[in-house]
Amino acid sequence: MEHFFSIIGGMGTIATESYVRLINSRVKIKCDQDYLNYILVNDAQIPDRTAYIKDHTQPDFFPALRSDVLSQAQLKPDFFVMPCNTAHYYYNELASLTDVPFLHMMRIAIHNFIDNYPNEKKIGLIATEGSIYDHLYADELSKVGRQVEFGGPEIQPLVNELIYKNIKEKGIVDAQLFYKILQLMHDKYGCHVILLGCTELSLAQEKAPDHPYNVIDPQSIIADVTIDVALKIRQGIEPQQALKKYMY
Repeated sequence: MEHFFSIIGGMGTIATESYVRLINSRVKIKCDQDYLNYILVNDAQIPDRTAYIKDHTQPDFFPALRSDVLSQAQLKPDFFVMPCNTAHYYYNELASLTDVPFLHMMRIAIHNFIDNYPNEKKIGLIATEGSIYDHLYADELSKVGRQVEFGGPEIQPLVNELIYKNIKEKGIVDAQLFYKILQLMHDKYGCHVILLGCTELSLAQEKAPDHPYNVIDPQSIIADVTIDVALKIRQGIEPQQALKKYMY
């Protein structure tokens, strides 16, 4: 297979499925051959990211990701994409394993926020406890001069319920709970834009988009970037050139 990319997924599987569904549905097609070429590694056995980030006595998820990246690198994909925000805790270590370019989901989402909301100096962030605990998004936003609003102590339990109890455990999206979280971040904490810092939250946005709030959805954004890069490479543009504007 020529001109393909590798998806490092399974964190979680339903969220990865959402990303794949987005890229398949957004490509303009007239025949089967118009779809993108990719290999999906749905490694559902990767240990919980948040558990390890918060407590290093828990199983480390890096060895599994390292194995997946190295095995895929041997196939020489044009680029890697990893549709899991929290797993970017190990982005630098993973990217250093291979010469294959590795898209950075968080940085791409943040630059999308800057481009689309240049006058907004603050963004609300809802995410896993792991992403928040290790300042994954906060540090990246600080680099570009933006402030982060996490909301009060009532926000994270609601986010955890939506991510873990609803989506991960039951495979369902509680739309009203999702809307409640967005409303609190907007009305109570003054967030005119809210960043969905977990792919399960991106799934909630996909399934329940009918709300009035401005969101930055990294999974949706990375899906569009994936399509843009993959089609440019298919048209004969060298991968490094096709990826250039996205390698922040």
